[in-house]
Amino acid sequence: MPIDRRRILELSGATGLAMAAGVLPTITPAYAEDFSDLLEPGPMGEKSIGKDDAPVTIIEYASMTCPHCATFHQTILPTIQEKYIDTGKARLLFREFPFDPRAMAAFMLARCAPDGMYFPMIDVLFKQQTKWTRAKDPVPVLQNIAKLAGFTQESFEACLKNQKVLDSVMAVQKKAAKDYGVNATPFFFINGEKFTGDHTIEGMSKAIDAAM
Repeated sequence: MPIDRRRILELSGATGLAMAAGVLPTITPAYAEDFSDLLEPGPMGEKSIGKDDAPVTIIEYASMTCPHCATFHQTILPTIQEKYIDTGKARLLFREFPFDPRAMAAFMLARCAPDGMYFPMIDVLFKQQTKWTRAKDPVPVLQNIAKLAGFTQESFEACLKNQKVLDSVMAVQKKAAKDYGVNATPFFFINGEKFTGDHTIEGMSKAIDAAM
């Protein structure tokens, strides 16, 4: 299903959530052909947590309607952040890979959020994922979340009509799929290598330790 502005404005339609559910496929480990290109930011810049000079760079591609992504951000990432990111050993680059119009709308709103509110909004969207992904009409739930981040009714509507924001998020997704083989979420690179291991605290800790 193409993700375009008309579909974003028709949020009350089907979510396509099934595309983001299920078991993640096995991906053959491989290095990106050009790591410097992998690190190149998208049109709207990079969203990251941690120090730029950290020895390990974790790149995560996620979809806001992906339950696996929500689980990772709520149960795994806090420990990884405490153990590696907050101590300067690693940084996380968080990149958008929307599976469906609702995921796209959520990412657009996060991108339109006031300075410093991108990750807080992502956190709330993941915590309340089942509310807005399963709702017949997700707009009221998304509006309430957006208000917490400082949106007005006018800025909320303007964001979802912003073709530049839509195109920018789509550019990140298309490049990831075309150039790096991203086809599921969450999808990780650790220092340029596709991480196909166990997405647990233990599994990711082992991979991060090996990359240092």
